[in-house]
Amino acid sequence: MTAPTIQPPHPSPHAPTAFTPPPGATDAHCHIFGPAHRFPFAPEAIYTPPDAGIDDFEVLQQRLGLSRAVFVQASCHGTDNAAMVDALIRGRGRYAGVAMIDESFSDADIGALHDAGVRGTRFNFVAHLGGAPDLDVYWRLVDRVQPFGWHIVLHFDAIDLPSYAELLDRMPCPYVIDHMARVDASAGLGQAPFEALLGLMRDERAWVKVSGAERLTASGTLPYDDVVPYAQALIATAPDRILWGTDWPHPNVRHMPDDGDLVDTLAAFAPDETTRNRILVDNPETLYDFG
Repeated sequence: MTAPTIQPPHPSPHAPTAFTPPPGATDAHCHIFGPAHRFPFAPEAIYTPPDAGIDDFEVLQQRLGLSRAVFVQASCHGTDNAAMVDALIRGRGRYAGVAMIDESFSDADIGALHDAGVRGTRFNFVAHLGGAPDLDVYWRLVDRVQPFGWHIVLHFDAIDLPSYAELLDRMPCPYVIDHMARVDASAGLGQAPFEALLGLMRDERAWVKVSGAERLTASGTLPYDDVVPYAQALIATAPDRILWGTDWPHPNVRHMPDDGDLVDTLAAFAPDETTRNRILVDNPETLYDFG
């Protein structure tokens, strides 16, 4: 097996201190990596993570007081969704999934993913992870998953959002933008890429994850105060289309966060308990068919 090229997650995250997550609280963006002896990483993967499987994740969920999760397929496993599907089956309805697929998938293959709990497919547009997909293939796959009621998860760099305005306007279904579109937290709320993101959020098809504070903060370390105004602005714009997640086990971060700090940061993003519970419970229940 290939040695890991990125660091493992925090070995002992603390329990949340800012608030107690409510029943049904959902980590709506996290990953399952391996274990590699059962679920090998893709030969073409740009990075090789250490194992971070479902057993480790369930220890984390208990520590954080969370009940549900959405496992997002990451590029290190490519279109082999087996590790994620195994985790979905283990969850017995508590977990949902976002797969990565290509044109080799038959309708029966997509149906099998749906039956396991997958409710969307993901496309990466981030330059350092390989850049945009072939758009002809993109549209064919978007059309293929529509009969199953799936949504589309999009991983963008904020600076590129304006150039994809036409693509997003054509979307036939809900779409979710990961990690606040990786906005530059040092550039201010008035920056054009963030204004573009706020504009998108006025569209009823658009959702966004207020995740990735550890990636977006200018310092790379706590506190994540410079990220808070961006999350608050997005929440104020579309509180019923906001998701939150840890991004555990945090591939390719500058500084490995403590997941307890990330839960606590949500209290700064959404100080009001009703809004916070909407983000943690109601919104993911709307988008993902748990159970």
